[in-house]
Amino acid sequence: MNQVKQQPSNWKVPFFTIWVGQAFSLIGSGLVQFALVWWLTTTTGSATVLATAALVAILPGVVLGPFAGALVDRWNRRIVMMVADGFIALATLGLAVLYAMGAMQVWHVYVIMFLRAIGGSFHWPAMQASTSLMVPEEHLSRVQGLNQTIQGALNIVAPPLGAVLLGVLPLNGIMLIDVMTAMLAMVPLLFVRIPQPTRNEAAQASGGLALVLSDVREGFRYIWSWPGMMLLGAIAAVLNFLFNPAFSLMPILVTKHFHGQALQLAWMESAWSVGMVIGGLTLSVWGGFRRKMLTSLMGLVFQGIGTLLIGLAPSSAFGLALGSMFATGFMNVLVNGPIFAMLQAKVAPEMQGRVFTLVGSVAGIMSPLGMAIAGPVADALGVQFWFVLAGAVCVLMAVVAFFVPALMHLDDTNGHATSKAAALAGTVGAQAE
Repeated sequence: MNQVKQQPSNWKVPFFTIWVGQAFSLIGSGLVQFALVWWLTTTTGSATVLATAALVAILPGVVLGPFAGALVDRWNRRIVMMVADGFIALATLGLAVLYAMGAMQVWHVYVIMFLRAIGGSFHWPAMQASTSLMVPEEHLSRVQGLNQTIQGALNIVAPPLGAVLLGVLPLNGIMLIDVMTAMLAMVPLLFVRIPQPTRNEAAQASGGLALVLSDVREGFRYIWSWPGMMLLGAIAAVLNFLFNPAFSLMPILVTKHFHGQALQLAWMESAWSVGMVIGGLTLSVWGGFRRKMLTSLMGLVFQGIGTLLIGLAPSSAFGLALGSMFATGFMNVLVNGPIFAMLQAKVAPEMQGRVFTLVGSVAGIMSPLGMAIAGPVADALGVQFWFVLAGAVCVLMAVVAFFVPALMHLDDTNGHATSKAAALAGTVGAQAE
């Protein structure tokens, strides 16, 4: 059922060949995302339209994520990434054709965003699960640091670059750039071999909805039988519930509390992204503490303190909020990077697609719930209250986690044993039925 990971000594060449191609694809996706949001804004001027677009982009990952993860664990991950890249490119190309014909409407954008999100629901777990089989365990944190760096750099570069390109290219021209970068991501996958986890031969050959559902249940049992993983998922859900709404309310904080304009909002967003880039570079060089949970929890404490300072900063202390925003972006990398590296190292290879998507789905569904509550609370008590609440809960959870053995020793546990326990539980359950 399990596979011993034996990465070749020259792992860097094949892995980074794929990684560079995927980085180009991320740039194209960032450009087209900015361009489509801007088109919706200038065409409709409706906050409801923008909120609907955001919801459409989130839902596939939340609803389809667990099933996508089960299929990723069953299928060849290299082919999954190629098909997902191609599917996203074709969807974008279709929208470009509609725009060139003068027929593009708002609902077309919704459909394409939904389809692109479906492709991403398969691509992301396939790439994460493949990384653990290509990169030696001692370098996983550094690779995650590089991933966070490219994400932060993209947040800095994509909006201004997208704005410049919109001034010189039609919208469908930017969409064609995304298609070309997707092709750049697919080419290395044609030639580079990605190791596959060993699965039971009968399970590998089987198909059908019932067996996919059985795989999803096995993923739930896997997480349920691993207390540290359950607690980690709960922390992620609470953080999404608090932090995503807080930073979605950033424009209100800047305009109503700090009496700023679009420039001040841009500074705040840039401070976060610059913090991510520097944090990612730091993690890629340093690698974090030997015990990855120590790095993540330390980062979580300081991320909470930074968020607290944003909420507590008086209206005359915009500089304090700006510095705190930088710190939260820096610490966000130290929180997430080691956790992803640890999951890649400790989760059984044949279970990684399901674990990543299940944890992501549970955490992701908390964002719209948090927004539904945060809006009225911010209207009643001020948006600063939500930042203070998010920061305080973040610090409290991190401090308590230091005294929870199941979390602190999560690095020492082995998901392969959990995989066997989950499989055994599934067998017993099936016999009981």
